Amino acid sequence: MKFVTLIGAFVAATALAGVARADEACKLGVSMYTLGAPYFAAQLKAAEAEGKKQGCTVRTADGQNDMVKQIGDIQDMVAAGVNVLIVNPRDPKGLIPAVDAATKEGVKVIGMDSLFDPSANILTNVSAANGENGKLVGAWLAKKMDGKPIKMALISGEQGNVVGQDRRMGVISGLMDALLTNYGHADVSIVGQGWGHWSTDGGLSAMEDLLTAHPDINVVLGENDSMVLGARKALKAANRLNGVLLVAAADGQKEALALIQKGEYGATGLNNPKILAEMAVDIGVKALNGKAGELGKYTFTPPVAITKDNVDKYYDPNSVF
Repeated sequence: MKFVTLIGAFVAATALAGVARADEACKLGVSMYTLGAPYFAAQLKAAEAEGKKQGCTVRTADGQNDMVKQIGDIQDMVAAGVNVLIVNPRDPKGLIPAVDAATKEGVKVIGMDSLFDPSANILTNVSAANGENGKLVGAWLAKKMDGKPIKMALISGEQGNVVGQDRRMGVISGLMDALLTNYGHADVSIVGQGWGHWSTDGGLSAMEDLLTAHPDINVVLGENDSMVLGARKALKAANRLNGVLLVAAADGQKEALALIQKGEYGATGLNNPKILAEMAVDIGVKALNGKAGELGKYTFTPPVAITKDNVDKYYDPNSVF
């Protein structure tokens, strides 16, 4: 009888331990490298909301586009006891020591949106399928231009940014492949590259410079919608909007989608900040409780090119972004 009682007690204790494991209190930290564009503000809001929905206490930090500050933010969160950490990194390599140290302390670290270098010791990088989105946008652009010569102004985010590079190279790859496949030639000139720092004001400034040097532009490609919306303002002010096709490699910002509906903006890639943030938080909470399963270095959302044909499916006038 005593042996049976001990076995029963052991089983009960094991069950209780399993319950404690499954219900481990989530202390979530969300470190953003900037909130200087609507996209990032929407991403933070969605991560915070999803964390609270999953029962986490939530701490957030804005790195203010300063890598040193973001490193300090991460260190402060780890010292405060977070056990799940979502990081949108300012620099793919510069933050590695900070996130590696967090992982060593047992924190479940997930990169979100901007990618860490593969050498970072984190669970996974959650992002849009930037290259595949770009290929779809590029293929759409080839069809839309129908073999006409393309004189493209390229507006990029920041030098050295891996995500930006994936986006622009995805579009260029999809464009060239579709042109060669469908027309047997590719008459494409990238007349200049400006740096818009991911913002509307930055896109406007970059476009002003590009227009001065290259007045015969007929396509503007930006690595996000915010910069293309800024470029549109510059084109409009210069009375050059007519005859210029606007495309973005990524985002799906509601202002861009409204213009796509009206036929005043060509296409953009799906990079919904809410979907990304919810996915990152969900993976972190599952990992905390041993339920995340096998994770690779990268976890991608499905690729989509948003055009006039499908924009109604994605446009939400009440969304934050």
